[in-house]
Amino acid sequence: MKRFYTKVSLEGAPGGWQIMLDARAIRTAKGAAQIVPSRALAEAMAAEWEDQGEVIDPARFILRDLADYAIDIIAPDPAAAIDKLLDYGDTDTLLYRAEPGEPLFARQEALWEPIIAAFEAREGLALTRISGVIHQQQDARAASAYRARLERHDPFALAGIGLMTSLAASLLIALAASEAHGEEAPRALWQAASLEEEWQAQLWGRDEEAEARRQRRETDFLSAWRATRLALG
Repeated sequence: MKRFYTKVSLEGAPGGWQIMLDARAIRTAKGAAQIVPSRALAEAMAAEWEDQGEVIDPARFILRDLADYAIDIIAPDPAAAIDKLLDYGDTDTLLYRAEPGEPLFARQEALWEPIIAAFEAREGLALTRISGVIHQQQDARAASAYRARLERHDPFALAGIGLMTSLAASLLIALAASEAHGEEAPRALWQAASLEEEWQAQLWGRDEEAEARRQRRETDFLSAWRATRLALG
């Protein structure tokens, strides 16, 4: 699609800010008013429109797509979105390890334990680590702690946390990233999430296509982190 607008601007709206293209307000994929809660988030989304060339590239609208998801999908039923995220509580990548004594296990301990320990200390509970891939359900208190943390967020922050959780296969990493300021911490968290992929690449060699996919996922993870922080203000 060719670029169809000249001027991008912001306008205050009930409940937040709205992006205007040549004085026309943007709407979501389902036709709702695309109003976001913070000016900072609106400015970042406006920059996505400003930065488009003569031909619009939909892949460069990561923040816009997250806002649409927040408004169209999460806002009507936040509890359902939270329930979906809670499924990661028992399958979190960080809780499933190699067998003790294996070289990978030591690396997992070094990178993953600080993240888990910080969550445990904050919530006053203990999570179960599993060696192998056999599913094991966590204590019900863990689900309650996850739910309480998630319920404090609005649909826009939940959209960002949801995307980070999916990309990292870890709710622990997404929650840690949601509180991180500056890109250094979320980049380190992404490295922790991709530990096993990096380990395999070091053992068996790097595949160009796989590396490109992982780079795209890292970019999306950092964009989701940025959207979350902008939504939180």
